[in-house]
Amino acid sequence: MDSKKELINEENMKDNEVVKEKKTSFSFIATCVLVLIAFFSGFYFNDSLWKTRIETIERESSKYDLQLLWQVVKELSDSYVDPDKMDKQKMIYGIIQGAVNSLGDPYTAFFNPDESKSFKDDISGTFMGVGIQIGTKNNQLKVIAPIKGTPAEKVGILPGDIILQVDKESIANMPIDEVIKRIKGQKGTKVNLTISRGSDVKDVEIVRDVIKVPTMDISVEEKDKKKIAHLKLYHFSGQVYSDFRQEIPTMKGVDGIILDMRSNPGGLVDQTKLIASWFISKGSTIFTEQDKHGNKKNNVSDGFEELKDKPMIILINEGSASASEILAGALRDNNGTKIIGEKSFGKGSVQKVVDLSDGSSLKVTVAKWFTPSGVAIQDVGIEPDIVIERTAEDYENDKDPQLDKAYEEIINLIKK
Repeated sequence: MDSKKELINEENMKDNEVVKEKKTSFSFIATCVLVLIAFFSGFYFNDSLWKTRIETIERESSKYDLQLLWQVVKELSDSYVDPDKMDKQKMIYGIIQGAVNSLGDPYTAFFNPDESKSFKDDISGTFMGVGIQIGTKNNQLKVIAPIKGTPAEKVGILPGDIILQVDKESIANMPIDEVIKRIKGQKGTKVNLTISRGSDVKDVEIVRDVIKVPTMDISVEEKDKKKIAHLKLYHFSGQVYSDFRQEIPTMKGVDGIILDMRSNPGGLVDQTKLIASWFISKGSTIFTEQDKHGNKKNNVSDGFEELKDKPMIILINEGSASASEILAGALRDNNGTKIIGEKSFGKGSVQKVVDLSDGSSLKVTVAKWFTPSGVAIQDVGIEPDIVIERTAEDYENDKDPQLDKAYEEIINLIKK
């Protein structure tokens, strides 16, 4: 949640506006970097500028026990057998990465300049890879959702699949961003994923391609003499609200709407807020953010409202995360909208991205979000009102009992 950042994965996308972090939040990392710069630059103590900087380092170091860090860096520089292999920039990045990883938060990450560019390509909606959104849940790396029409979907990857290995190498204890880096690659190259689905473990070979992330589809079907719009939201990218607005005349002309957010991993929450404002009364809470100090901010509907009274059913599954959970929770809490499907993924945290001076960037969790009724979704997810599973066999046979139930429920709702 911030200005513009997820995701992609969710997850790898920035989710909305966030409060500004105090600089002291990163003072430990900054101090570590200052220590290294001081060490590698060989400060001259007769230079007043360097004296000032060293005094700053000493002052900041007193807040933390950095003696061990200094000792290790000095010993490496003095004793390492292959000094030509010592890349000082990599060492600085490594220390920053270690500080970030120590938090144990899969959604807080440091990207070096190359990784930062790749991350921003993901957010733009076009990148090269296999087309899956992944996230960490219960200490396992799970597929949140395959992206429609991508190599991952075509080979049968499903939401909830657990990734065990990439190219026969275990990803246990591997940072999620390193896994993503290994899965991505140039068009036409191959990657082998070892996945677990229930009690089955199998290898899946996928040929990478250019991935274009769609935003939405809409179709209108007549059921029992009623016109029903099936609105499928794939991802809350920066384009989705513009695409949504173009379809408002279609939605205004139907008797009811099935809002399908299955396998939607989230995205930009400002886009979610705009869409929600067409269904939720002006001033009503869509979601609440809570920062590190416990301060809460209610994000409310802009009150476009033209679709507020339209009968609606929501579909979610295990691949529904972040922004899609926000929208589902907001519609149920405000309008009593019924939710059908499976429990959602459970990502209820807010990230922002800080661009750094050398082209690297830091993605950091700055807040948690809650539904209008005050429910925290992180690691819990949203429970449907009607639980219906869509099995692997259903996918293989092109059956969709969840959608079938949604049509049944929306017809009953319209007739009331």
